[in-house]
Amino acid sequence: MPTIATSRTSVEISDPLLRIGGRGVAARDGETYTSVNPADETTIIDIASAGAEDVDAAVSSARKAFEDGPWARMSGAERGQVLSRAAELIEQNAAKLSALETVEMGKLYQHTVDGDIPATSGVFRHFAGWADKITGQSTTLPDVGPQHRFGFTLRQPLGVVGAITPWNNPAVVAAWKVAPALAAGCTVVLKPAEDASLSTLLLAELLDKAGLPAGALNVVPGLGPRAGAALAAHPGLDKVTFTGSPRVGKHIQSLAGEKFRKITLELGGKSPQLVFPDADLEQSMFWIAMGNFYHQGQVCAAGTRVIVHESIADKVVDGLVAAAQSAVIGDPFDENSTQGTIVNERQLDNIMRYIDKGRSEGAELVTGGNRVDRPGFFVEPTVFRGTNDLTIAREEIFGPVATVITFRTTEEAIALANDTRYGLNAMIYSSNLATVHQVIPQLRVGMIWVNGWGVPDPSLPWGGREASGIGRELGRSGLDAFTEEKTVHLAF
Repeated sequence: MPTIATSRTSVEISDPLLRIGGRGVAARDGETYTSVNPADETTIIDIASAGAEDVDAAVSSARKAFEDGPWARMSGAERGQVLSRAAELIEQNAAKLSALETVEMGKLYQHTVDGDIPATSGVFRHFAGWADKITGQSTTLPDVGPQHRFGFTLRQPLGVVGAITPWNNPAVVAAWKVAPALAAGCTVVLKPAEDASLSTLLLAELLDKAGLPAGALNVVPGLGPRAGAALAAHPGLDKVTFTGSPRVGKHIQSLAGEKFRKITLELGGKSPQLVFPDADLEQSMFWIAMGNFYHQGQVCAAGTRVIVHESIADKVVDGLVAAAQSAVIGDPFDENSTQGTIVNERQLDNIMRYIDKGRSEGAELVTGGNRVDRPGFFVEPTVFRGTNDLTIAREEIFGPVATVITFRTTEEAIALANDTRYGLNAMIYSSNLATVHQVIPQLRVGMIWVNGWGVPDPSLPWGGREASGIGRELGRSGLDAFTEEKTVHLAF
């Protein structure tokens, strides 16, 4: 059993293999890829790299488990018991899961062990409670001649789901897709991001230990053009759910259209934080900064367009600068660090290109803007003052880069917020409920935070519009998305 050494602890893991039919297996062609520690650029471990044949085997396994296995035929209560046991096992293995996520993607260990992993178990526990409550509706229909009529609907599992997850919150986003799909009675083939596969592989092992039947969840780590493309295009799927870039999401949407397949897409954002002149800055600045710099800005819901009333712009800029300059950038396992790493060198280079673009287009660089001179993929938290037409205000950077934009009127603030191709979420900071209620219905986004920011709650739907995606995850909407509604008319 391989051991992964971190600066905090050593973690024993099973061989990092594909998981198909409840077993760990090597890729059929023997291919592997190397996972790299972003904090020091050293090799962590080589992981089996799935190809088209492996994906086909995983889909076949999931199809057999759905059509011939017990999972879809279990009662909702029985499925809920398995998901509840999985939640318990996730909690018991929180330190191990957190260490794997931190060593692979550089997120602060304390944020992971206190936030991401409890959120992961919470999602499984939430949908465990829903598993025996998936019901349709009924109604009495008008009589036709001598016949009485009655109508009702059934919600039945869709079938085999292909799920593709990102690297920034691997366990949490996997839970968002896997837990409701399993609760509904579906089976799943999951392709995790190559930069963060280890926690997902462990998650699959824990579900097996919780009593999930073989083949109900299969995991095929590998490279996007190799494993991800094969899964997205596989004809044996009934649905694809994907979190990632608009470019890849557009391709998945085109494939779904050809096959009339159901999809859910969460494709990122360029979210606005609207700061009105009556905002309580003493309370709000923590959240405004968090919305830009948490997890080094590698968050799809990050609020990197800070749209602030001109009368308080200097105060907000000063607050962001203070947060950026006080950041302790270092080893993500060190409890004194307040900022970890960018996930890989490619993403770091991309962030630096955006920072250079901001400078060249005339944005005012207030603080930051440099790669940290040390091994690993570290970058300074960065604050610009600029306008909404800058590239850094139009495109998702996925790094700790804030752009402060000013407005004069509420109408202008709303127009600026909506002037984007994205529509994931937004934040409003104001002490005036009239302003809040005026703004909320006019923002073209899927979720709004008022005087705060954080992780979506599993009881409420999550998703966006336009380039931020299609459909909803979480909540009852996210559960129903893994079912097919069937209508029955009875005449007697």
